[in-house]
Amino acid sequence: MSDKNSDEAHYEAHNDKIGDSEKSGIETYQPTQAEQAELADAANRRGSVALNIVHNPLKNASKEQTVEDARVFAEKNDMAELADLFGRAALVARDPENFDQVTELTEEERHALAYEHEHKWNGPFMLWYSVGLCAVGAATQGWDQTGSNGANLSFPTALGIDGKGTDEWIVGSINAIIFLTAGLIGAFIVDPLNHYLGRRGEIFLTAACLTACPIGSGFAQSWQGLFAARFVMGIGIGAKNATVPIYSAEMAPHRIRGALVMFWQLWVVTGIFLGFCANVIVKDTGAISWRLQLGSAFIPSFVLMLGIWFCPESPRWLMKHGKIAKGYRSMAKLRSHPIIGARDYYYSFILYQEELRLSPNSTYFTRMWDIFAIPRIRRANYGASTVMLAQQMCGINIISFYSSTIFENAGYTPVQALYASLGYGGIQVVSTIPTLFTIDTKGRRWLTLATFPLMALFLLAAGLSLLVPKDASVGAQIGPVVLFVYLFTICYGLGEGPVAFQYSAEVFPTIQREQGMAWAVCINNTFAGVLSLTFLRMQTVMTPTGAFCFYAGLNLIAWGMIFCFVRETKQLTLEEIDQVFSVPTKTFLHHETTKTIPWFVRAKLLRQRNVVKPPPIIEKADYKLGEM
Repeated sequence: MSDKNSDEAHYEAHNDKIGDSEKSGIETYQPTQAEQAELADAANRRGSVALNIVHNPLKNASKEQTVEDARVFAEKNDMAELADLFGRAALVARDPENFDQVTELTEEERHALAYEHEHKWNGPFMLWYSVGLCAVGAATQGWDQTGSNGANLSFPTALGIDGKGTDEWIVGSINAIIFLTAGLIGAFIVDPLNHYLGRRGEIFLTAACLTACPIGSGFAQSWQGLFAARFVMGIGIGAKNATVPIYSAEMAPHRIRGALVMFWQLWVVTGIFLGFCANVIVKDTGAISWRLQLGSAFIPSFVLMLGIWFCPESPRWLMKHGKIAKGYRSMAKLRSHPIIGARDYYYSFILYQEELRLSPNSTYFTRMWDIFAIPRIRRANYGASTVMLAQQMCGINIISFYSSTIFENAGYTPVQALYASLGYGGIQVVSTIPTLFTIDTKGRRWLTLATFPLMALFLLAAGLSLLVPKDASVGAQIGPVVLFVYLFTICYGLGEGPVAFQYSAEVFPTIQREQGMAWAVCINNTFAGVLSLTFLRMQTVMTPTGAFCFYAGLNLIAWGMIFCFVRETKQLTLEEIDQVFSVPTKTFLHHETTKTIPWFVRAKLLRQRNVVKPPPIIEKADYKLGEM
């Protein structure tokens, strides 16, 4: 056998071991010194980088020391009666894929771990209730978008701002203000609200705000009053948008964290659909229809406000605030067996201590600076900012905000435009559901890279379809526009839609998570506000076709940004994601352009056989902290 074939066989065998361990999110295969030397020699011959090995710090100590450390942890934190449990849990966390070799486990614990391994969706009622309730809170944003979407057909006339020029900017401002205040104010009060109120308390407060403000919007007597109600509403949306995904991510098991946290996006689009339903239901109520369309958005927030107090507090928030025993009790409610809860909680604690060692005595401002100054966190910030900005660059929200106006301008009657928008909302819900099953298998990066080129194509086609002559039949004039908008929406639901908030909530370390998510939400909502503010005027100046083609081009730019800055995080614990962003950006891009792309072209496009997949990239020991 040639050296090349031998090297490829060696890498394939090693990748098999890596693949098995990645299913658990913790690397359980550690090469021996001889194997490392062999891998390095093979890598040199193949011109490859090293393989991806996520380090498990519990393996730094012997089994006996691991058990003793866990017992001390329990006794020191008022859990002496659980010392034996944490000792066994530490052994499982040390080597989770080989739990059946931990002889200290009871038969019941062994059965619980085996069942979890074979049924990744297994979890107690409280886990599903908590994540599901938080997802319902996401419906507020979607419902308000579509409430204002339908109201745009009538409230400008009712409030005397239905002209061109200045009036277009006023209507755009009323639509945009909730996103501008969400990004520029609401996102940045997240840290103090979370610090003093906890995750649950902050969610309750913002839910109360988002219950009152839509009702206030419905009673507005002038455009200034409507603007003021939506100004305050935006602050609540920004604070909620930054906290709820974090809360969900901190509760969810790592193997299905992507699917559980993306309930957020599923319920955003469900809120969009329900908002369109409300628009259609109240369309015949006359002069008050726009008031009902805006006011109905209070419903999901009211449900969230009442239901949040039945949820446990985030285990990681309690840990972060020194309430270790309460944190474990919270985690135990979110896992199907005490051994699973103890394993996840103790492992999180160990990795959190590493974070504290690297970031002692941090303050709000130092933590905010960290997301730009510390290379590992800065790279995570690149990724989170990219997916959040891409969500606005893709143009989905020009449809969410103005689909009724777009369809009416294309030739539909106002009622037909509402029904076409309802179809858009339904398509978005249905197309998001498959991602529940692919986001933790295909991964975040793959889903976005696969869908953005198609989104650009379909948005371009929708824009060009608007050039059909006005004297053509209604079917020829409107049919292609609706078709391509729906196809664009399907691609969005399969990729960028579910990924943006999911990815941003998980990539930052525990210590800087509020600041990182606040910045990501600021990026997302501020640019949503800019989009909403400018689109009506853009249609007038550039024509609808020009506006659609402009956003089609932005899709391609966003695709390139995702390739450069978004790294895969599937099936890793929140703490282990540190390893993903420890690789310098230039090294990551070199690997992707010289290894991954050539492999993809040969194996997937040219369908060549026996093309060996390159090994994933890792942090090297000689990387310096200051490297880019």
